[in-house]
Amino acid sequence: MNHAPNAVARLRDQREDEGIKPIQARGFRSERCRDCRVIISHCLCAWRPSVETRSGVCLIMTGKEVFKPSNTGWLIADVVRDNHAFIWSRTEPDRRMLALLNDPQWQPYLVFPGEYVEPSRVTNSVALDSSKRPLFILLDATWTEARKIFRKSPYFDRLPILSLLPDKLSRYRLRRSTRSEHLCTAEVAALCLELAGDRDAASALDAYFDVFSQHYLGAKQQLEMNQSTPAHAELLPYIPKPQPELAQ
Repeated sequence: MNHAPNAVARLRDQREDEGIKPIQARGFRSERCRDCRVIISHCLCAWRPSVETRSGVCLIMTGKEVFKPSNTGWLIADVVRDNHAFIWSRTEPDRRMLALLNDPQWQPYLVFPGEYVEPSRVTNSVALDSSKRPLFILLDATWTEARKIFRKSPYFDRLPILSLLPDKLSRYRLRRSTRSEHLCTAEVAALCLELAGDRDAASALDAYFDVFSQHYLGAKQQLEMNQSTPAHAELLPYIPKPQPELAQ
């Protein structure tokens, strides 16, 4: 099944065109689907959801993150149609990113823990303004890298900080975190979409994340593909139905 490439896929392609080699992740010798990054036997492409969203997302990524097959920012860009992705640079921020942050159609929110920010900048909710659409700025990197990006990006200083109050621990099992309460990027985005009233997109992304995790780990552990799980059933309503062929 062919899909238009999302912003993360385009960023990966751009980096490759620049001669930057992908990292060799564990299992790199196994053939992976170019579109979903999962080993071919457990390809995820048929399970890519399609939903309407009023919100937009902007992923700020490190040079390594865009190549990692376990990256979940890719899932967000699959679900949210208005998706943008940029490689972070301390000294040369992408002009397109700066223009996006200043675009009057958007109300940008930088998603980051409020404990690291002065209280006057912090909010735990999203203002639903009919004249502006929410744009969630997500630092798609390890926690150590995200803190560095936050500290060394003065162009973020004027943005409100959306600090989430998750009521469940992370379900992310593809990489280990030193703190179980840390959510992966896809989980964070789903919470943001819920706050913005994009509830179908939040539910679709949650289910898509679980299905991706099952496919990814199933391939890694050499388990037989199982598409009859509760997560697949939750995702199914958001999968586009095949269009009937027109009679000749």
